[in-house]
Amino acid sequence: MLLGEILHPEVVKTTLEAENKYEAIDELVDLLVESHEIPVALRDHILEVVTEREKSMSTGMEHGIALPHGATDRVDDIIGALGVSRRGVPFESLDGQPAHVIILLVLPKNKFQAHVRTLGGIAHLMSNAGLREALKNAGDSASVLKLIEEEEDRAALRCSRSVEVFSLLTLSPKSG
Repeated sequence: MLLGEILHPEVVKTTLEAENKYEAIDELVDLLVESHEIPVALRDHILEVVTEREKSMSTGMEHGIALPHGATDRVDDIIGALGVSRRGVPFESLDGQPAHVIILLVLPKNKFQAHVRTLGGIAHLMSNAGLREALKNAGDSASVLKLIEEEEDRAALRCSRSVEVFSLLTLSPKSG
């Protein structure tokens, strides 16, 4: 599943106030509750699942990105929220840098393949330095979503072109 398919304006916050990673997780889970992505009754459970995962191993990546996540049998589909912190949130990242873009995911336990594909796709998407910088400076949720969707569209087009070239090379008759 693409990040642009998971997110919508109500689950994107460009003004995270968190001072540490657990406050950031808390803020993003609250955003999921406020946007009715998860019921209030599930809030504490989701917070516990994501926090426990974070305690076992930090989800701070590199280049100002963090991807806190947790799996539960209480959701049927991948649910997510994205927060931007201008000042950065310490996240025990691989490069020691604070996270400016924090993407929280709640994953259904029974869909492991979808988890792997989604997490991998987000990691690939966030490897784009220009996108990371643009997200960090985006003024509102609509801008964040537009940036993500445009980059995902460009990536899909690049992939499609690669497949076309491969097909032409492997299917074309050999001259001789």
